[in-house]
Amino acid sequence: MTLRMALALAALPLAAEADPDRVSILLGSHHINATRDFQEINPGVILTWQQSALGYSLGAYYNSYEDISVLGALSYGVEIAPEFELGVFGGLAWYPGEGDQFDHSIGDAVPLVGVQTRYRNAFVQLIPADGGTLDGLVTFGLTFALD
Repeated sequence: MTLRMALALAALPLAAEADPDRVSILLGSHHINATRDFQEINPGVILTWQQSALGYSLGAYYNSYEDISVLGALSYGVEIAPEFELGVFGGLAWYPGEGDQFDHSIGDAVPLVGVQTRYRNAFVQLIPADGGTLDGLVTFGLTFALD
């Protein structure tokens, strides 16, 4: 276990003490029209605090470059049918040593912006890309309300 992984995993219980409203388990991704190989099994944990339609999230996951990333994000979602939600999100993810792999980054901090949907306990996100090494990224997983 690397030091980065240990720190990311150690921080999650501290964030959980702040009483999050939802936990999401990232399972994987698909890189649309990728021109190189990426890791597409991406386990991770994301905690979300809800304020009406706004969500504030912190998490850590095994990224597509086979390292640990941490992220902070804001989301806005609207329930359009029972148990079916559509929304948008934006945030920053830390990709240690990989910032130069992205067209837009601040060092190793990479902006992520996309659309997301949730049906019951399943979620899917679509993050558009510039078409250089891929046209977009689809991520997916499970999500659970913490009552």
